[in-house]
Amino acid sequence: MSVELEIAAALAVIRRSVATEPKLGLVLGSGLGAFVDQLAERVLIPYRDIPHFSEAHVPGHAGNLCFGRLGEATVACLQGRVHAYEGHPVARVVFGVRVLAALGCRAVLVTNAAGGIREDLGPGELMLIQDHLNLTGRNPLVGPERPDSPRFPDMTEAYDAGLRSLGRLAADELNLGLKEGVYAGVLGPSYETPAEIRMLRTLGADAVGMSTVLEVLELRSLGVRVGGLSAITNRAAGLAGQPLKHSDVEEVAARMRRAFVEFLSRWSLLVVSEELGG
Repeated sequence: MSVELEIAAALAVIRRSVATEPKLGLVLGSGLGAFVDQLAERVLIPYRDIPHFSEAHVPGHAGNLCFGRLGEATVACLQGRVHAYEGHPVARVVFGVRVLAALGCRAVLVTNAAGGIREDLGPGELMLIQDHLNLTGRNPLVGPERPDSPRFPDMTEAYDAGLRSLGRLAADELNLGLKEGVYAGVLGPSYETPAEIRMLRTLGADAVGMSTVLEVLELRSLGVRVGGLSAITNRAAGLAGQPLKHSDVEEVAARMRRAFVEFLSRWSLLVVSEELGG
């Protein structure tokens, strides 16, 4: 079955529960799914109930497609994601964001938990993503040319300048310290070696994680505007003086919940206001 038919089957099931077209999509990374609690009139659809969606099995990823009202607009959230390191084909990894685009989302905010490489990016910081390095060895656009996207999509502005500007405005309104930087996406699931972190620093990476970049490539190829946010949950390998554990990532993400939700809510409100012409 073609991806287009798979998406049509997924939309048919989703629209039985939600008829309103979302203006904004969000992808909520490790331990960051609490954002959906801010939405009014919430509708949660488990991934397992949607045809062709892969279930999320990594701790901290709830595995729901969630709809709700934020201000005057409906938004759609992927509450957790699947990863290439779980053994999924790239087409499965980006299927969720393709569905967001097909539902009508004109902009998508992608979030992740990441390790800080730059000296001022320690646990608890929020980093607005300016650009990325795709070091996964994967690209969702490999394969036959598709009718819904150009063969060679431009990535000069993978992370939309206007959405980044609204992110800065949201941080200013909240008097919240917000860093900016380059995110390096690696395959995982092993954490990086100290030598690899030194390499990433030399390449210009400020933070590193195991997601996001494939979703961004897919969304930009479809003409969807993208904003990115990393919750820095740990110092990268060799910088903290102790072994890295996913449970620690979840623990720090939980401690960051209030600041993360507050910022993401304000940023999202500014984005939907813009999309509605406000």
